[in-house]
Amino acid sequence: MPEKAQKRGGPDAAPRSAGDVPAIELRGISKAFGPVQANRDIDLRVERGTIHGIIGENGAGKSTLMSILYGFYKPDSGEIWIGGKPVQITDSMTAIRSGIGMVFQHFKLVRNFTVLENIILGAEDGPMLRPSLARARGRLRELAQEYELNVDPDATIDELSVGHQQRVEILKALYRQADILILDEPTGVLTPAEADHLFRILNGLRDEGKTIILITHKLREIMEITDTVSVMRRGQMVASVATADTSPEELAELMVGRKVLLQVDKTPAAPGPTVLSVRDLRMRDEDRVERLRGISFDIRAGEIVGIAGVSGNGQTQLLELLGGFPEPGAKITGEVRVNGQMLDLSGRHSDAATRRARGIGHVPEDRQDEGLIMDFTAWENIAFGYHTAPEYRSGPFMDRAAIRADAEGKISRFDVRPPDPDLAARNFSGGNQQKIVVAREVERNPDLLLIGQPTRGVDIGAIEFIHKRIVELRDAGKAVLLVSVELDEIMALSDRILVMFDGMIMGERDPATVTAGELGLLMAGVTDPTQPAEAGIPPAQIQPADRSEDRLVKPEGMG
Repeated sequence: MPEKAQKRGGPDAAPRSAGDVPAIELRGISKAFGPVQANRDIDLRVERGTIHGIIGENGAGKSTLMSILYGFYKPDSGEIWIGGKPVQITDSMTAIRSGIGMVFQHFKLVRNFTVLENIILGAEDGPMLRPSLARARGRLRELAQEYELNVDPDATIDELSVGHQQRVEILKALYRQADILILDEPTGVLTPAEADHLFRILNGLRDEGKTIILITHKLREIMEITDTVSVMRRGQMVASVATADTSPEELAELMVGRKVLLQVDKTPAAPGPTVLSVRDLRMRDEDRVERLRGISFDIRAGEIVGIAGVSGNGQTQLLELLGGFPEPGAKITGEVRVNGQMLDLSGRHSDAATRRARGIGHVPEDRQDEGLIMDFTAWENIAFGYHTAPEYRSGPFMDRAAIRADAEGKISRFDVRPPDPDLAARNFSGGNQQKIVVAREVERNPDLLLIGQPTRGVDIGAIEFIHKRIVELRDAGKAVLLVSVELDEIMALSDRILVMFDGMIMGERDPATVTAGELGLLMAGVTDPTQPAEAGIPPAQIQPADRSEDRLVKPEGMG
């Protein structure tokens, strides 16, 4: 631990005046799940009217600690003080009555309900819903205007972008009069523009006297928005510091317990023969909406090609189509060749198993819905899709011992925590779930790796490790297609950058010379930098129009 952090460490590190009453004080909180000690004797003090960051590696105990504060878990020992008074938080309703609201990484919304119905769910004024809805509509209008949380109250959740769904979660908490708001990895599923808007909302809440606890692994966000930051490592609190007095390098070292390389270390690419060739690829979904519009590009052995773009511009459909998961009922035309051989795009050989047999590895964007079977164990998921491989077989049967031994090796090499191959996938943190998927695909040594959002919800130490493995795969002569909404990640890892907008490739850029501003213009559909993006709207704020017949949800400023 750095010397100055040791001097400042501990729950009382943040400066305050004598007699100040903190919004939250946790004293000696411990929690174990069987042999796993998730939290160990944790002290934490959060001042009123501040944004307090909590960071740590995946599995460090951050979410468990906040789940205790919100009443999802009961601590084995310790005390919780709210506003200077001890409280017993036995469930989430007790937490809400204590003025605590929580926005989870995976939203808790009823998808076929409207915004208004989700807001009042569980907070109805009586058996008659009409008066409750009328009062909620008025209050919702006030909150939206006060905190820039504009969202259509009559839209169903399914019609909203991820960023707007998150606003609904925040509105739910504020409607229940929360003075303390906990956000767990709030930007993990947001575009950069949506994240910036969220930060403006959080700053506004703080200015109104609300207390914000922000759980995140992104050091840039910690440095940008928090007043104080606490660092957890392996279930313990190792430091609490004023954000202005620390640095990303110091926080990374506190999180991991060693120095961490915050930049990708790679040599120039040495491209070889073409591995992936895509020509005039087009796709209409079952609603006849054109999702891919004449996509053409090549990837050669020994290079990483990154695709930048605002989420929802066709990157997902491209990755799924190449990986053998075409949308049901989609009409697909064009040509895709891997190592010179044509791929079947919509016939009986267009499935993922055929893709794997052709040397294509696929880390999907959504690890829970597409990358894992959540009720299966870690060792079963590591064999998922490759269970017919010769090394996993003993005659006509699967060799369970061989699969477990292979899984244990991957779990160790990728530092999956806890290192338990028999634990169900749903019981790992999101970052450790991601490690399981990446380990399974990368260690098959594919000729072509398709990887979507590789470090979404992953801590700084694991990001460094995953980036290193991607570069090692490139240096071994493999081709990598990288899709990420993180511009920093795209620019750091890619040897060439393609930008997608509205299902089209808008251009190719060299990451060594391109600027984030230039990429932002292309992401907004602007190829001529002398022209405005759209009626004075900054490029990063423009969202793709939904060209289906669904209700169009527009970002603020677009009318």
